[in-house]
Amino acid sequence: MVKRVIIIAGPTASGKSAMAIAVAKKFSGVIINADSMQIYRQMSILTARPSIEDMFQVEHRLYGVLDANDPCSVGRWLELAIFEIQSVWDNGKLPLIVGGTGLYLKALLEGLAQIPEVSQRIRKKATLLHKRLGGVAFHKALAEVDPISAGRIPAGDTQRLIRAYEVIDATGKPLSSWQNSHLCKPPLDALYGVITLLPKREILYDRINKRFDWMIENGALNEVCALEKLCLDPALPAMKAVGVSELMAVSNGNKDLQVAKDDAKRATRQFAKRQMTWFRNQLETDLTLSAQYSERIEAKIFSFIGQFMLTKGS
Repeated sequence: MVKRVIIIAGPTASGKSAMAIAVAKKFSGVIINADSMQIYRQMSILTARPSIEDMFQVEHRLYGVLDANDPCSVGRWLELAIFEIQSVWDNGKLPLIVGGTGLYLKALLEGLAQIPEVSQRIRKKATLLHKRLGGVAFHKALAEVDPISAGRIPAGDTQRLIRAYEVIDATGKPLSSWQNSHLCKPPLDALYGVITLLPKREILYDRINKRFDWMIENGALNEVCALEKLCLDPALPAMKAVGVSELMAVSNGNKDLQVAKDDAKRATRQFAKRQMTWFRNQLETDLTLSAQYSERIEAKIFSFIGQFMLTKGS
């Protein structure tokens, strides 16, 4: 029998987590995180990680499993996710991959190019160079040796910039060349059912604004203050989470709380807009729902999954 995986994708605040719980209850599913920030232990509130109550309802995996100082790459997440998916299959249940990190989902569906391992020495060299030059100058330096990757990666994306630089330094071959010349293949022999939530923008933005107010009321500022006390490298992925820099500015006395809230809400809306663009253009979807999740669309979701579970694999 062909093995199956359900993917529930969508921008932040679209209701993916609530939908996943409903699906897991109906179809004996296990929820596996595909959000690059919800994987970090120290940021449960700011990343809107499923609550303890949610996790008691159905089984959740890969939420809060790494420390903020332990960076998670696409490749590392893929290894963790594959292990969890196979474990769920072994227990006779349905894996539900839930999240808004498009590159994670793309890696699961299509695989990753096999790129030689980069030594710690070269990785440290690239990291120190980025720290010395700053994002803009480092981006220009990357453009000189790998213009294709530089054209794809914005100057503010520290992790991906360093990755591209270290690959060409270690192999003498641009990352873009590795990706184009080494055919990828899906890491699992599985049948995927992809559901994407794409609510109307005004509805999503209103939900984002209200949710951030909730985060502040429930301790997001204290969470960021605790994160700041760890004195972590600002280049770490966890430190790039939306809202971290804005609330740290409040903690340092450099920004009024209301201004920080407004800035964080705006940054979250911009992030959601980028996510929606990516999902529309990059993710092949079996069922697109132009709404935020609610019980009124459950019948449509359940009908799709019921039919998907009966589909014969090729």
